[in-house]
This record gives sequence, C-alpha cells and structure tokens, in this order.
Amino acid sequence: MLQIKDLHVQTEKTNILNGIHLHVSAGEVHAIMGPNGSGKSTLAKIIAGHSDYTITKGQILLEINFKYKDITHWSPDQRVKEGLFMAFQYPIEVPGVSNLQLLQSSFNAICKHHKAPEMDEKTFLNLVEKNLKKIGLPPSFIHRAVNEDFSGGEKKRNEILQMLLLAPRIAILDETDSGLDIDSLSLIAKCLKEFLDKNKALVLITHYDRLLHHIKPDFVHIIQDGKIQKTGDHTLAIDLERKGYSVL
Repeated sequence: MLQIKDLHVQTEKTNILNGIHLHVSAGEVHAIMGPNGSGKSTLAKIIAGHSDYTITKGQILLEINFKYKDITHWSPDQRVKEGLFMAFQYPIEVPGVSNLQLLQSSFNAICKHHKAPEMDEKTFLNLVEKNLKKIGLPPSFIHRAVNEDFSGGEKKRNEILQMLLLAPRIAILDETDSGLDIDSLSLIAKCLKEFLDKNKALVLITHYDRLLHHIKPDFVHIIQDGKIQKTGDHTLAIDLERKGYSVL
C-alpha cells in the first residue's frame, strides 16, 4: 500500500532522514521506535505532507486503484482524500472551529473526491455519536472547539475519533500512547483493533512497548541517525525495552 524509497529529508539545511526504506502492505501493523531526535516524527510528517521539511532525495509511493502513484510532492489534503491519516504527537488547538464542523467538512470532502453522496448533518451526527461511545467521549464533545482546553488524553482520543470517522486505508499514529493512563490506552488500543482489517494498515510511532502489548506489530523498525538500523518482529520491541539501544 505504501512504499518509501531512499528518503532523504532536511530542514534549515540540517539532514534529518538519511535514506529511509519502508514497505507497508495491507493488513500489517508496523511499529517505529528510536531515541529522541532520531527522525521518527519527521518521517510521519513527511508521509502526511508537512511543508516545513525538504525532500532532497527519494520517493513516497501510494497504491491507488492497484497502481502505485508518486505522492512525494502531493499536498496534505490530496493524501488524506486517498486514504492517508496522521494522528499528531501534539494535536493543535483550532479556536472557533467545532469538532463537528471539522469532521463533517473533512468527511464530505473525501466523499466528494470519491464521487460518493455527501452526508447531511443529522445523519452524520448519528454516525459521530456511535463512534463517540467507542472512544468514551460524551455527545457534547463534538460541539467543542477542536482541541481547545482539552486535556492531553482528550486530545489523543479526539485524534482516534477523527481516524474512525474518516476511515483511512493507512493510519500513522505519532506517539498516540504518550501521556495516556491505563484505561485510555486500553480503550484506544481496542479502537485500533476494530479499525484494522485486511484492507488497512497501521504505522505506530512509539518510545515504549506498552501499546504494543495490546496490538502486536508484524514489524518493528528502529530508527537512529535518520535511518532504519534494524527491523524485526514484535520481540524486537521487548528486547529494546529490556536492553535499550544496545540491541543495535
């Protein structure tokens, strides 16, 4: 579904990624781990189309209608419409825009792109309320401004709510597990399991293996110095937790 080939990225003339290769297929869960400053979040932002970084070499390819398309220089909204989603490590506040406005406009933009009928507000609200229950949020939550005065846990749950409603093919979660209590982590893990099927894929960026206790990854990649230095199965995350980066 997603291929990253020899990706080199810099910002303000500082090299951050130095030749990333990654292949994500349908039905797979990939965990990306690594020390602070290794390039994990940069990789997520680059896949999502963040404009603060410059790609100096390499390609990002996305499978669309059984053919790979080069999306290296696509805008973020083009990527979302074709099934990419990113949950941010630090979700931003958007004062004056309600969750309902953001979600319905995003949902209908995707429908329009795929020539599907758009959803009216009443029908969409019913859909939202079903997913609010899944993520453990009250109905009033949808009318609050996006992330404004939300707790850290509410912001992370809100990202998962967006994912559930927009139903992407590939979801990239940048440290969604950070700052969550045990109950919130368990709830989010349950939603991720329900989201994943044979036609979708998850890329989980994390420092710890506690989320991976709930969702066993097919592949664990360790990034250091802007490159994937080691790839293994779920046991690599266990080794990393026990031994640190001496596993490299």
